[in-house]
Amino acid sequence: MMKSIKVTILGKQYPLKVEEHEEENMLRICAYVDERFRTYREQLSKQPESTVMSLAALSIAEELFEARTSSSEMEKNEELMMQRVNKSLERLIESIQEA
Repeated sequence: MMKSIKVTILGKQYPLKVEEHEEENMLRICAYVDERFRTYREQLSKQPESTVMSLAALSIAEELFEARTSSSEMEKNEELMMQRVNKSLERLIESIQEA
């Protein structure tokens, strides 16, 4: 069931519709975005708000891409580890069968 919520980002309220079970997560996401935008606004106080928001959005996107890359690398490492474990188990099973 969809639920209407209001979030505030840089002092402006935005109405959103979210699934009821996603409300808490969306509130956390909006609070994070607001925090990042505020940080950039403090650092770039002479820049227009659109510039501040664009740079903050790029920074958040960079974090996402880094997290995805890191996650992908971890998955590859886990896969290699599992392949090594499987080969070791296969050798162990072969040696038991030969004995």
